[in-house]
Amino acid sequence: MASQDWFDKDFYKVLGVSKDVAAADLKKQYRKLARQYHPDSNPGDPAAEAKFKEISEANSVLADPEQRREYDQIRAMGSGARFTAGGQGQSGGFEDVFGGMFGGGAGGRGGGASNANYSYQQAGYDDLLGGMFGGSQGFGQPSGGFRGFGGPTRGRDISARTTVDFVTATKGDTIKLQTAEGGTITVKIPAGVSDGQKIKLRGKGEKSPDGGEPGDIVLTVSVRKHPVFERDGLNLRVNVPVTFVEATLGATIEVPTLGGDPVKLRVAAGTPSGRVLRVKGRGVETAKGTGDLLAVVQVAVPSHLSTEAREALEAFHALEPQENPRAELLAKAHE
Repeated sequence: MASQDWFDKDFYKVLGVSKDVAAADLKKQYRKLARQYHPDSNPGDPAAEAKFKEISEANSVLADPEQRREYDQIRAMGSGARFTAGGQGQSGGFEDVFGGMFGGGAGGRGGGASNANYSYQQAGYDDLLGGMFGGSQGFGQPSGGFRGFGGPTRGRDISARTTVDFVTATKGDTIKLQTAEGGTITVKIPAGVSDGQKIKLRGKGEKSPDGGEPGDIVLTVSVRKHPVFERDGLNLRVNVPVTFVEATLGATIEVPTLGGDPVKLRVAAGTPSGRVLRVKGRGVETAKGTGDLLAVVQVAVPSHLSTEAREALEAFHALEPQENPRAELLAKAHE
C-alpha cells in the first residue's frame, strides 16, 4: 500500500472499532464483518465486494502489530496530509508536515532552498520513514507493507473417514480418533447418523500459513450392518418369523428391540407374510424426532415334517377352501 494512503484511510472507522481495541476484539469484529460482506454471501453485489476488500485491507494492517504501530505513527503526524511533491506556488504537502522538523519552509525546493539543504531534508525524510518501515530504502519504498486484499489465508480442510457400529450410529456416542500427526481428537457422533453422512469438525483442519482461521476436518461416517435391525429413516425395521399356525390362528409373540427388552406383539389370525406390525417410539431417537420399530412378519415354512404332521396337513388341505390364491395375480398380468 502507498504510505500516503495511511493518512487518508481511517482503518479503525472501517472496522467499527476504537483506536485502543485489543487484538482479540479486533479479530472478532473482522470475522463478523467478513462473514457479512464476503462475496460468497453476496453473489453479484459489487458494493458488498468493495466493502469486503476495504475491511480486509484495514484488517491486514491493524492485525499486524508492526504495521499497526507504523500506521498509528504516520496518522498521528498529520491526519489528512498527502505525500505529494509541491509545485511552483503551492504547498509542498510532505514538507508542510515535516518542514518544521528540519527548519525548512513550506516551499521546499520550489521555495528557494539550496540543493544542499534539500538533500539534507530528503535524507531526513528517508531516515525517518526508513525507521518506521524497518529499512533504509527511502521514501516510497517501505519494507514489509501491504499483503493484498482478502486478509489472512484460511487453512485447508482435511477429509477423513471412520467406521462405527450400528448401535453407536443409532444412539450416538463420543469417540476418539487418531490424527495423521499421532494426536487424538474427540468427536461427538450424533444419534441417528446414517451411513455415508459427513460430519464437519470446525477448526480441526490444517493451520493457516499466515495467522488466519484453521481449516476443518470433514469426517465421512461408515456404519456397520446389524445382524437383526436395519435403518428405515428414523424407523428400525426387523424381520420376525412366525409359524404357519401362529399366522393362521393368531398368537402373541415377542419382538426384539435395539438395546432394550423384547416387546410383545399380537399377531392377528390370518396375518399374511410381509405384514408390518408397528411399535411406536422404539426407533431412532434424535433431536428432530423419534421413529418406530417396524416388525415385518415372515411366515416360516417347516423344512421337515413327521409322517403324522404331513398326514394332518394333507387332511387340512382337503378341508380348506378350494381357491387359487394366484388367480387375481394371473388375471391382472393379462390386463
